[in-house]
Amino acid sequence: MPSMEPFLMFQKGEAEQAVRFYTGLFDDGEILTLVHTPEGEVQQGVFRVAGQRVRVFDSPVAHAWDFTPGVSLFVHCDSREQQEELVSALAEGGQTMMPLDDYGFGPFAFVTDRFGVSWQLALDLPADWR
Repeated sequence: MPSMEPFLMFQKGEAEQAVRFYTGLFDDGEILTLVHTPEGEVQQGVFRVAGQRVRVFDSPVAHAWDFTPGVSLFVHCDSREQQEELVSALAEGGQTMMPLDDYGFGPFAFVTDRFGVSWQLALDLPADWR
């Protein structure tokens, strides 16, 4: 059976810094693989947060595009405290697109972190939304 993992391509040599930041935010955060190029950039990396494996690398090619909020990582938080901590940490140096509030389906926030990766953080979603 095939498997699927989000793949984050960084263009400014920030993959390792991002991986270390993300794995430090989550209780289960773990770096599984970090393979470097001779120049020190991440050739291939895999980490786990919130039970999900995520793959990363530093692109050796400069592209005209980068991350977009149209694709985001969605986190089901376990508690309001956890949600507030994650929102605060991820938004620092980034951008808050939807501040933490109740939008009619439970507490929710949508932020882009300082690396350009977008995150949706939810708590207590309706059962039929899971």
